Amino acid sequence: MNRIAIYPGTFDPVTYGHIDLIKRATKIFDRIIVAVVKHPQKKALFPYKERQKLLETAIREIPRVSIESFEGLLVDYVRSKRARVMIRGLRMISDFEYEFQMALTNRRLDPEIETIYMMPKESYCYLSSKLIKEAALLGANLKDFVPDFVEKGLKMRLKKKAK
Repeated sequence: MNRIAIYPGTFDPVTYGHIDLIKRATKIFDRIIVAVVKHPQKKALFPYKERQKLLETAIREIPRVSIESFEGLLVDYVRSKRARVMIRGLRMISDFEYEFQMALTNRRLDPEIETIYMMPKESYCYLSSKLIKEAALLGANLKDFVPDFVEKGLKMRLKKKAK
């Protein structure tokens, strides 16, 4: 049996919380596809190809994980990969309402696809890509939040954006 799970997100940028979920998901599923959303309405700091490269570097030591990108309806993408499970991370109670609405909508669009929620380690529960970007903009040391290559890329991109 080949149990495939899709972990979709913007990953702008990838954090240790994301990496933690990916590692733990490999204990449950045979294969994880981390799906980077190409979302034209959402103003990502990193272009999707760069987000994809950062993720590839971050997970290169984790077996049975691949990184792809997609656009369009998530349930269509999940179906195209012959998967039946989407993984979503829940950090705090504030994530719940949005995630619940999204899961119910996706269930209505395709009742055969399940959404499974995973919580990151307690030490990563407060992390969000938005918070990391704000901290980087203010010059914070990000070593506890993201891999060093992500921190370097983030600070370079913010510096370019400020010019």
